[in-house]
Amino acid sequence: MPKKRKIEPDTAEFSPFDRRCMSRALTLAGRGQGEVSPNPLVGAVVVKQNRIIGEGWHRQYGGAHAEAEALEAVRVAGETPEGADLYCTLEPCCFTAPDKHQPPCTNRIIESGIRQVYIANLDPNPKVHGGGVRALRDAGITVRSGLLSAKGACLNRGFFTFQRLGRPFVRLKIAQSLDGRIACANGDSRWITDEAARRTAHRLRSAHDAVLIGRGTALKDDPELTTRLVRGPNPLRVLLDSKLSLPLKARLLHLPDSEKTLVLCAADHDAEKAARMREYGAQVVPLEDLSPAAALGALGDRGIRSVLVEGGGAVVAAFLKAGLWDSLTVFTAPILLGRGIDWTGDLGIDAVRDAVRFAEVSLKHIGKQVLFEGLRESPAC
Repeated sequence: MPKKRKIEPDTAEFSPFDRRCMSRALTLAGRGQGEVSPNPLVGAVVVKQNRIIGEGWHRQYGGAHAEAEALEAVRVAGETPEGADLYCTLEPCCFTAPDKHQPPCTNRIIESGIRQVYIANLDPNPKVHGGGVRALRDAGITVRSGLLSAKGACLNRGFFTFQRLGRPFVRLKIAQSLDGRIACANGDSRWITDEAARRTAHRLRSAHDAVLIGRGTALKDDPELTTRLVRGPNPLRVLLDSKLSLPLKARLLHLPDSEKTLVLCAADHDAEKAARMREYGAQVVPLEDLSPAAALGALGDRGIRSVLVEGGGAVVAAFLKAGLWDSLTVFTAPILLGRGIDWTGDLGIDAVRDAVRFAEVSLKHIGKQVLFEGLRESPAC
């Protein structure tokens, strides 16, 4: 059997028009946020004679793929894709499987008469990786990859992380005072940040498949973990609660979409309490342990590809210590709390050279807060 050729990103320069077209495809892809997991976000535009004649995106899990939707939009518009260019944010799929809902996009593209395909990222899924490009090139279609690849990778961090590591992408989020406290000594934390920061936090929730907290935060704050301050889908609400301490009157059990509340508990949990929680619509799942690895494994099995860990401090520190995180977001408010509760605890670091470090760091103002965002310097994938 001939050895497969390795597919490398195209190093040739792309035109400003190419970048505009791919930027549009990335914008379209983002519209599927919260609807397509465990599939990736994908957008596509069809261009002919420097004019977009069709566009589409993957709208929901199991539904039409972006390329097929864009080509169908061309037909509905009374145009023809023959000789046109296709801009797609992710390498088109090229395989069939019993559990796959849609046919290979490469077949549809080849049959359409498309002459050239631009791709932001190769698909890390081993069933596709490079195979989609090879199928198109073998059919005589010119394929160029790497167009706005950094933006494409950012858009699909959850999907890429899962394909490479077998776990969801993990963002840790903290709201703290200038002196690094997440609450007063008595536990009071409402509100460290202002509404502008909380709106931004709600947008973060809508950009992740799940938001995760520990039992302490649930008991102290009685949160909803919704996106009520912004427009966007509610994530799966995940609670780590080994003994099922959450009161039955808690807000997490009385929301319209109660099925989006998932409680991870210990194997020796209170079965009667679990049954009562399920009556309210919540999912209750026992695990042998509630370590970060076990929690991520359970979420990955349920199609979750990105998780926003909101706290409390012990939970965030546990993910840090386990090395099971990819990004950190910290809102720092212009207040001092003095004696209070910190959020890192002992990370086992005895020398500055062993400090946790970050890459792609950004700082900006949100209301009166300073927002820090950074990826781990030595990424896990």
